[in-house]
Amino acid sequence: MALSESGLSSAVADLSAEVAALHADRARRSLLDLAAGMLMGQMGVSAPQARDHLLELAVSTGLSAVDLAADIVNSAGPDSDRTGAPDTAGPVPASSAEARRIRRGTSRVLVSETAADAAAGLLEGGLRQLGAKAVYLWRRTETDCLELAGQAGANPLEAAHWHWVPPETGGPLHRVLTVGVPAWFPEGPGAEGRLPGSPPEAARGLIPLGRAGQPTGLALVVWPGPVRLDGSTRDAIATLCAPADYALDDPDTGVALPARLTSVLAELILPAALLRVVDPVGDGSSGGMAPVHTVEYVNPAAVRALGPLPDPVGRTAAQVFPVAYEDLSGLIALAQATGAPQYAQALPAAASAGTRPTAARGASDRQPPGPGMAEVRVLPLGRGRSALLWQAEDLRGPPVIRALARLDRLAVFEDDLAGGSSRWSEQAYSLFGLDPAGPAVPLRALGRRLHPADAALLDGLLAGLADRHEGGRILVRVFRADGGVRRVRISAEPVLTGSVLTGVTGVYQDLSAQHHTEMALTATFDQLTAAHTEAELRNRLVLGLQQAIVPEAPALETPPGLRVAARYRPAATEYRVGGDWYDVQSLPDGKVLVTVGDIAGHGIGSATAMIALRGALHGLAFTGNSPGRLMGWLNEVALGTAGQPTATVVCALFDPADRSLCWASAGHPPLLLLRGARARFLEAVQGGILLGALPGAEYEETPTRLRPGDTLLLYTDGFVERRRIGLDESLEALRKAAERLRPGPVEELADRLMAAALGDTDDDTSLVVVRVS
Repeated sequence: MALSESGLSSAVADLSAEVAALHADRARRSLLDLAAGMLMGQMGVSAPQARDHLLELAVSTGLSAVDLAADIVNSAGPDSDRTGAPDTAGPVPASSAEARRIRRGTSRVLVSETAADAAAGLLEGGLRQLGAKAVYLWRRTETDCLELAGQAGANPLEAAHWHWVPPETGGPLHRVLTVGVPAWFPEGPGAEGRLPGSPPEAARGLIPLGRAGQPTGLALVVWPGPVRLDGSTRDAIATLCAPADYALDDPDTGVALPARLTSVLAELILPAALLRVVDPVGDGSSGGMAPVHTVEYVNPAAVRALGPLPDPVGRTAAQVFPVAYEDLSGLIALAQATGAPQYAQALPAAASAGTRPTAARGASDRQPPGPGMAEVRVLPLGRGRSALLWQAEDLRGPPVIRALARLDRLAVFEDDLAGGSSRWSEQAYSLFGLDPAGPAVPLRALGRRLHPADAALLDGLLAGLADRHEGGRILVRVFRADGGVRRVRISAEPVLTGSVLTGVTGVYQDLSAQHHTEMALTATFDQLTAAHTEAELRNRLVLGLQQAIVPEAPALETPPGLRVAARYRPAATEYRVGGDWYDVQSLPDGKVLVTVGDIAGHGIGSATAMIALRGALHGLAFTGNSPGRLMGWLNEVALGTAGQPTATVVCALFDPADRSLCWASAGHPPLLLLRGARARFLEAVQGGILLGALPGAEYEETPTRLRPGDTLLLYTDGFVERRRIGLDESLEALRKAAERLRPGPVEELADRLMAAALGDTDDDTSLVVVRVS
């Protein structure tokens, strides 16, 4: 007698609740049995005596038997060889109740039989109390790929997206796996890379898992929003997650699940699942009972189609497809018996007759709730395994919902080698540019439609299918009937009946748009690389030119009546070209022109402007005009230079005949005069404006009488500017430092001053030390 819709829903709900209770009870009993076993080994008593002793200890300590068992298990638990996690005896929350909760959570993980159970134990056994909403557990494979072994609290669709994380993707997951040190993101990973969970700013914690010094996987804890993760919280989370590495061992499923087959199904936009027949008795005979079909794998599209059903993998097909199972089991049995693919227009069978719910019909006549299964295909894969593909159709919803399930760019094909027939989905005809009314082209006959250079790839794929019964995928160029060219990925898997190849199934994926995008990105990258290389070369050339013009420790000629030393220190950042310059120039009339300048900014433009202004002043000096006049002309040169640079400059003209100094400043730091043991700054009659700021600017000259032994310091702002103090304080510190200097030659004095330079802005620095003889 068939169950009514409400009766079926009630039965499923009751069974689900019963299963959950059984799981919880099994975990509790496993923990108690494990603790009792430890007591047996430690005390040399029988099992009943150990259990009695455990109960007596619980009563005497005031703890529950489960809490005490957790303490016993954790006190003997192996944790000294884990990678990236603290010893479980390490820091734990100060509260004894909190500590017991942590120990109970780790024990629940230790007794978990699967990674999914371990993830649930982590979340419910402690992480949820710490504010977390989800946990992921990845297993490290032999190829360093990360496979999602279990999760709890996560969005199923997002979990399916993160099921496989190859090492080529990089990102925080593989960095933490390689380094072996936990990573914490209190406000989300940000620029570090993508991680599961939402919103993006939600806190996350990545804990590496390992055994015997070898990484075995990762645990990711996700919070609902930003969280301050202090030291005690991090220690507690690492302690909770540490035992999870024991749940990452590959489960014994009897028949290994082909990884390449799941990768093919994962690319489909159609829902797909892998089902396997399980012996209901367990001794190899059916015992008169109907076969049980277990779900081994579902692709992301199937996760979306199945809706809120939690963790379909591992459930029976009757639980996952309760409405369609009766008809579905018949299709599976027929496919396994004949070794040929089976097809149904819709399941349950009543849907294929065009039945649709209407408001006028009674409840007993309505279609069951939820998504229907249309265009159902069952493909026998051998060894009791079948692939199930279908179109998800909501029989209650509007047509647009059904239309969204028919997106193109992916097409399914089936070649029945036994019957000599082939079948394509509608999208395949569009992809190859063929008439849908025509016959489907078998995979082996596609060679003449491919680029000649790609025919060998198809031959290799066919050889793998026929000779080794191995699937594969290739990327080829397809010539369409209309003359167009498409980039198509072909993924194919063999269909076996026993050890005989009876069919081939797979998908065609149109990657033309992706290829064109990649080509555009590659061209853009090449252009950016060329531009970067050109800019770097230009920077090197300009930096080399600047160092040739303004060397760091030049060997200057000895001008009349003076001893001069100059020093230059480039900017801290490599290839950060600066605009500082200095010049000491003996003129035909016997006078000496000393100049120090600083172009605003950095880079090629600043260096180019520096070369232009320095060269201009060097030539203008031969006119014999005074510093004020020279500065006025130099201002006009700056205004006419490309980019209209601005600069600070001090220009000083020394006459050895009477030791007089005439100087003018354009917004430059003041000259420092060191006479005897005292130092003072020379004050300008009137400070001039920056060069290049205003046309027609005039610069006043200031006369200064010097004495034998006087020392002048001319410098740029990088010599004194500091980040956290004002310029006046920096100048005063320079004055005091100059007074502390011991007498010595100007070269030695320049070296000591540069070594004690006060500036910390990483700007370039120029210094000229002039001593009157």
